[in-house]
Amino acid sequence: MIVSQQMKIDFVSDVSCPWCVIGLKSLEKALANLKDEIEVDIHFQPFELNPGMKPEGQDISEHIAEKYGSSQEQQDKSREMIRQRGADLGFTFDMGARGRIYNTFDAHRLLHWAETQGARRQKALKEKLFETYFTKGENPGDHEVLVRVAGEVGLDQEAARQVLASNAYADEVRQREYYWQRAGIRSVPAIIINERHLVSGGQPPEVFEQVLRKIATEEATV
Repeated sequence: MIVSQQMKIDFVSDVSCPWCVIGLKSLEKALANLKDEIEVDIHFQPFELNPGMKPEGQDISEHIAEKYGSSQEQQDKSREMIRQRGADLGFTFDMGARGRIYNTFDAHRLLHWAETQGARRQKALKEKLFETYFTKGENPGDHEVLVRVAGEVGLDQEAARQVLASNAYADEVRQREYYWQRAGIRSVPAIIINERHLVSGGQPPEVFEQVLRKIATEEATV
């Protein structure tokens, strides 16, 4: 058995991406199964699905139809599949609550700041933002929502408010976005392990477990 193999994971994702929720929950389940074999350091990296989205957002059915050409029937089937995948992983997608899609740049700025407060705080904020949008249907671009959510995961609300009221970390977030785009990331989630191995999409837990164990075995023999 491989014991405590150290790994770095860059989880490239957007707050408004349902498959990113599924990917993260699947990864977490795989890591729980490998807890005696692998220790990971997870960093959440920014990716905007809709960088040009206006602050007021857009009706989600209208947006998906315009962007992907999906019919209402196709959208309904996709939403049910996402809802079921989430339920299987213990996450609630409330499709009735989530009627609009929003700009997420400020959420990424806040996540970048949260990382400076510790990896665990960043992860807690990321997961809470997923719940805020996909389960509660709230706007992840609204500053008051973001400040409240920061407080809910133990971050300093006044410091969060100051970050959002300024242009703090805007350059850093854009630099990271450009870095991953130049690296060839065009869709999310993209999970990069030890800066060399890529797993794309909301894979099932067993796929992550298989990949992680294979990488751990290979790197232990090097």
